[in-house]
Amino acid sequence: MRPMNRRTFIGTSIAAALTASRSSWAADTAHSIDRVGLQLYTVREAIKTDFEGTIAKVAAVGYKEVEFAGYFDHSPKDVRAILDKNGLVSPSCHVGYDVVEKKWPETLEAAKIVGHSYIICPWIDEKQRKETDGWKRAAELFNRAGEPSKKAGIQFGYHNHSFEFDPADSLGGKLPYDFLLTETDPKLVAMELDLCWISVAGKDPLAYFEKHPGRFPLVHVKDWVKDASTPSAYEGAMGQSVKFGGRMADVGQGSIAWKNLFAHSGTAGIKHYFVENDYPKSAFNDIKISYDYLHNLQF
Repeated sequence: MRPMNRRTFIGTSIAAALTASRSSWAADTAHSIDRVGLQLYTVREAIKTDFEGTIAKVAAVGYKEVEFAGYFDHSPKDVRAILDKNGLVSPSCHVGYDVVEKKWPETLEAAKIVGHSYIICPWIDEKQRKETDGWKRAAELFNRAGEPSKKAGIQFGYHNHSFEFDPADSLGGKLPYDFLLTETDPKLVAMELDLCWISVAGKDPLAYFEKHPGRFPLVHVKDWVKDASTPSAYEGAMGQSVKFGGRMADVGQGSIAWKNLFAHSGTAGIKHYFVENDYPKSAFNDIKISYDYLHNLQF
């Protein structure tokens, strides 16, 4: 996600975003994703002007779950009605850091109306990240937000980009993502792991699955192609450690080994798989390509 666009996108409302998951993962049994989800940021240009029509088109592709990043002046009650009409559920939503800080009670109330089980913060401002206690304050806020969330029956969580895998001077060279994992209470703060951005950062998702089993109930699914000629559209998300260019691709059209990753979904605790493409060439064509790939994937 392009950071500035995303902050503007989710800032248009106090978005407040059940679930199908496998209960067992026997090694000799093939699995598939029975409820493929979509992060609606992927179709943001369409949803801005035709909210209900866009939701209907997403459902027509075959998606069963959606993750919101703004309601665009629609009330939580209206959003729920549109979802119900199209046979969709919305297990989660993205809201801005400022919403977590200043508008948390009303966000939780909205989430209950829409039917969200998770509320995810997707971004920490660069200015705060550079401050001596920036990451510490974020961890403290997340723990605080997680307490009333849990009481409301909603799980709070955080979504990463690549910059969380840059060593931070303020943390003594520790990776901010590792810091957040250890300094937040697993019962209060889940992680929505963006499998593209962690891979772009050169880190192994499987190592995180093993070290923090069950911590990743949601994942973002988007692919990546290295391409030195690609414009630097992703710089804000990629972080300083990433030294190569590249572009996002439809799922199954890039370099990420999805079958191998998802074979470990049980260890990770993955319940929800959300397709995302920050810069789709043709949004509805792209989400169909990704849906078809994931719908047919056996692992």
